Amino acid sequence: MAAGRRDVMKNGLYSIHVRLLDGRVGKGSGVILFRDGKILGGDAYLYYTGSYVVKDDHTFKGEVLVQRHTSPRGDDNPLFGGPAPVGIGVSGTYTDTRAEMTGTALVGKASLIFGATLLKLAEVD
Repeated sequence: MAAGRRDVMKNGLYSIHVRLLDGRVGKGSGVILFRDGKILGGDAYLYYTGSYVVKDDHTFKGEVLVQRHTSPRGDDNPLFGGPAPVGIGVSGTYTDTRAEMTGTALVGKASLIFGATLLKLAEVD
């Protein structure tokens, strides 16, 4: 980043690629918008809403609520896509073009720990 420029996560539309951790198998992809402290996104079955705050050292923290908009078909099994909304706490690091994020989702009585890679697709004002 240029000297004197404020150190904030860039507003943008990102692709998100999620993988389960802790020896569990599962993955998912979608798009997610980070804009002025708000998070919006989704995939084929789920939509995400939430908020985030940026720290001074290229890190961020946030909360996301994942809700199902379409019932899965066939063998499809969305990671966090049960009939009830799922709350997720996230934290991560960022650069101008990408971010790495980890989080914990409480799905029923189980905690699912995941990692995600975000790649910037487009700038947003």
